[in-house]
Amino acid sequence: MTGIPGMMNKMMNNDFLSFLDEITFQEAEEHRTQYPAGQEETVEDSVSSISEWSKRGYQFLRENRVNEAGEYFRRILAIDGCNNYALVGMGDTARKRGSCREAVEYYNHCLKYHPRNNYALFGLADCYKTLNQYHKAIEIWEQYLLHDDRNITVLTRVADAYRKVRDFKHSKDVYLRVLEIEEANPYAIIGMGHLHYDFKEYHEALFYWKKMLEINQKNVDIRVLTSIGNCYRKLKTFDQGVSYFEQALSREPDNFYALFGLADCYRGMNQKDRSLVYWNRILDHDPRNKVILTRAGDAYRTLENHENACEYYHRALNIEFDTYAVLGLAMVAKAQNRFKEAIESLRRLIQQDPRNYRFYVELSDCWYRTGSRNQAIETLGEFQKQGLRNPKISELLECYQN
Repeated sequence: MTGIPGMMNKMMNNDFLSFLDEITFQEAEEHRTQYPAGQEETVEDSVSSISEWSKRGYQFLRENRVNEAGEYFRRILAIDGCNNYALVGMGDTARKRGSCREAVEYYNHCLKYHPRNNYALFGLADCYKTLNQYHKAIEIWEQYLLHDDRNITVLTRVADAYRKVRDFKHSKDVYLRVLEIEEANPYAIIGMGHLHYDFKEYHEALFYWKKMLEINQKNVDIRVLTSIGNCYRKLKTFDQGVSYFEQALSREPDNFYALFGLADCYRGMNQKDRSLVYWNRILDHDPRNKVILTRAGDAYRTLENHENACEYYHRALNIEFDTYAVLGLAMVAKAQNRFKEAIESLRRLIQQDPRNYRFYVELSDCWYRTGSRNQAIETLGEFQKQGLRNPKISELLECYQN
């Protein structure tokens, strides 16, 4: 709909229905020139119908009545196959149904005839993001920003996409642009937290997530609390993480990330009995989570409750094969002086994962305890023959050889 000043700005101000009312006589004239003399009344009726159908289609879209919306947009396309409102509307309809590939076709068709249509650009970029095609999404959003370089919604999406493709510099630059425009923008602050966390810069991540907590202390998103807790967990300052996970649990008693965080913090603080409380609370809701089953099994084993440890390891293995469950059972067998059983399990694990140094350490220890010193040395040598080096392996080898 060229030749009407300011239309795109009005569209981006979310005043689409008012915008549709401004389909003027000038547009009717543009359509009229395509028809022979004597058909003017028909063309005017068509323009009026298109305006009304567009209004109804977008009203239905707002109400999530996507089938009815699609019907009106299809009517428009039957008259005008290049109509930008209808093409964007069909794209939005497909996107709401979760059919992003279909939506891409409509948006691209619209952009073929209306290359600066911001709604089509925005929808197309969001589709590529949903399809995990982040580079394509970035390319489209950058086109959008050529016309509106201070649109915070788009800028945060661009920064998020750069983060997804692990482009630290560009992601950080765009987040900072947002914060220059809006100092307390929550999406940019949280995004900066995630960005630094993804790149293992946990102190920097803490700065941004704590800033978010300061801005909205009472109603902060529970994920900010668990993210702060996770930073302390990664920094191995487990005692500092506990309080944040507890705050999260006070608001949502069954939150998986808070329960996991607390369990892992107590595990890191060597308080295995307390960690078990939270491993088992997770298992109350998710009894077939084999990762948690093996973690709980490890806690029972460390507490020398071998019966419960074996039960949890076997529960994990009944779901599917799990390396750590097999290792746990081998460790229990070793602790109970059932060395032959432990050796057989550890040998199988080495066959499946010959580069895991821990298997060699445990197997060599079994051989050494049974008086087979040469077998212990040979086991450690097998690891090094692969061209691998590990300080624990070197330390044990030196100890056995002297």
